[in-house]
Amino acid sequence: MKYPKKLQPGATIGLICPSSPITPEKEAGCRAVVEAMGYRVKMADNLTVKYGGFMAGAEEVRADWVNCMFADPEVDAILCACGGDTSSRILEYLDLDLIRANPKIFVGYSDVTNLNLVLNQQCGLVTFHGPMANSNMRERFDDETKESFFHALNAEESYEFRNPNGFAIKTLRTGSAERVSGVLTGGNLALLSASIGTPYEWDTKDKILFIEEINENTSRVERMFYQLRNSGKLAQCAGIILGQFTNCGNQYDESYTEIDSLADATRGLDIPIIYNVQSGHGQPMMTLPLGAECTIDLTCREKPRMFFAKPQR
Repeated sequence: MKYPKKLQPGATIGLICPSSPITPEKEAGCRAVVEAMGYRVKMADNLTVKYGGFMAGAEEVRADWVNCMFADPEVDAILCACGGDTSSRILEYLDLDLIRANPKIFVGYSDVTNLNLVLNQQCGLVTFHGPMANSNMRERFDDETKESFFHALNAEESYEFRNPNGFAIKTLRTGSAERVSGVLTGGNLALLSASIGTPYEWDTKDKILFIEEINENTSRVERMFYQLRNSGKLAQCAGIILGQFTNCGNQYDESYTEIDSLADATRGLDIPIIYNVQSGHGQPMMTLPLGAECTIDLTCREKPRMFFAKPQR
């Protein structure tokens, strides 16, 4: 898979809402924050549209804006304003041939996991699990989140992933190999679980799997994670990276966390598993290049490390 071209100063960024809408006030704020960083902006016209109360227009409209932004020669990068719900409704309307022919930066997470998986697997594009215009940039684009974002988009050489200051990457399981490599895939746990059995089901064979979640009780995190285990997805992985599990507590026993639950759920898997990687719905949020070659290094179990290979643009 190929990285898109780097994000140059003065580039044009297309803003889209492939899932849920934002308010007119937030729309103006998204434009302002992107322009303040020195970029031109093209706005989809459905950002504030409400269909059914929770969708930014009908599925054909939302998909058409994804297609249009990829087709537009003036647009250098596509940035989602927010996640939300129902990106699954737009997948069948994406013009995958058009997207393959016009590779460019694409950034989003949460419900945008659906699009990241399709663009990775069916279009051969590296996309970015990174901050979105409304969800992250408009009010709280902190320095560490910003640095990680631009570094991932514009990297020229192989690099080591860095957590924010004060957050240590930790080892959950070692496996029999101290170093494993594979293409990075994954995203939001609920979306990964829901894709199984559909034409958009994600492939984990020999890949590094990244998982994050928000606002789910530990019991629900476990249910979705066991869906991955029972479907064979976890056993096929080369390794697993557990990101932020934001507002995911155990209402029945606070001492038994989602990490404890996932440790139980991964018993018998002979693969390295690391956790506390600060990417997901929390703050700061580090950017991950989905579709890139990733290495987990457990040479020192107490200090696990992650690397990404030199981008092929």
